Amino acid sequence: MDKRFVYADNAATTKVSKRALDAAMPYITEEYGNASSIYEMGMNAAKAVLRAREQTARALGADADEIYFTAGGSESDNWAIRGCAEKGEEKGRKHIVTTAIEHHAVLHTCRYLEKRGFEVTYIPVDENGLITAEQVEKAIRADTCLVTVMFANNEIGTIMPIAQIGEVCRKKGVIFHTDAVQAVGNTEIDVKKMNIDLLSLSGHKIHALKGAGALYIRRGLNIPNLIYGGAQERNKRAGTENVPAIVSLGTAVTDACSDIPAKAERLVKMRDRLIDGILKLPQTRLNGDRIRRLPGNVNVSFRGIEGESLLLMLDMYGIAASSGSACTSGSLDPSHVLLAIGLPHETAHGSLRLTINEETSEEDIDYILETVPAAVKRLRDMSPLWERICKTENIEV
Repeated sequence: MDKRFVYADNAATTKVSKRALDAAMPYITEEYGNASSIYEMGMNAAKAVLRAREQTARALGADADEIYFTAGGSESDNWAIRGCAEKGEEKGRKHIVTTAIEHHAVLHTCRYLEKRGFEVTYIPVDENGLITAEQVEKAIRADTCLVTVMFANNEIGTIMPIAQIGEVCRKKGVIFHTDAVQAVGNTEIDVKKMNIDLLSLSGHKIHALKGAGALYIRRGLNIPNLIYGGAQERNKRAGTENVPAIVSLGTAVTDACSDIPAKAERLVKMRDRLIDGILKLPQTRLNGDRIRRLPGNVNVSFRGIEGESLLLMLDMYGIAASSGSACTSGSLDPSHVLLAIGLPHETAHGSLRLTINEETSEEDIDYILETVPAAVKRLRDMSPLWERICKTENIEV
């Protein structure tokens, strides 16, 4: 087959858009002043940061003074969780509610807090990676200081019932944080209507430069500073602003959220064509909910092969994909998300995540559907594990 290049790992990072890059360039080459300086070049940088703050707020249904810029989603998650924990501890509330399939930026922060005397409830998910608002309500206690539930899972694409969870938390008087890194630009978000108190996002997932993210903090909610040492971000996060990345984030989030329904409709058609085509392979399963799913996410498991071997073979054919979260690459352990939805270790090891976006073409989908079955067959032909599975279970291939 003719080799081409298809980038299908947009959940890991995205190509910087021309508009985001063009918006950032003047603040690298011309208006490079420190945004805290009072001379004209510095004031121009400060105005650009303010404009990006307004753009980010508009995309979320928030107000500009509720947006705080960070270095990315992991930093935003850490600030939200540790800040709420510190605030809760002052009132004797040292219990946190989260789920078993959160990003490690959330899970590892919770484990850090457990070592410091906090108690964390990890709500189990169903076979599609979903929890219910009722589960959250049952998990909340008198000493709960925070509920943190991701908006959409970065590996299997399942979208949580965020508005219902937010309603429960507001009724119970508990702070609600959501990691929306994968959701922003893929599903419509209104932090006010959804009763979200804190929301994390990351620029490089939506075609902005790496190095900028944001944390929405509802007005009236006062959590401790992230970094001390300067007056930036209204005294909450010290350090010279990364103006080019912040400006690119403002442009990128505006573009990403401009017409979500139309973009989602196109992506869902391509996503479903990918899913239907790949599931024709024997002993293959879809991971995550078929309907409540990010429009560009496909996560499948193939019995009898290793996901890492499949990635390397696909790379030889020019397809960039993932076997799980890019943040855990290099680990031999199977994905905690796939184990949480009930997959055995053997099946979880054979996972493939393909994440497409608005730049993906129908020809790209054709190429993936041509290449993946051929790669899977080749690996299975070489696999003693696949041979044993076929013999043991009388599978005809």
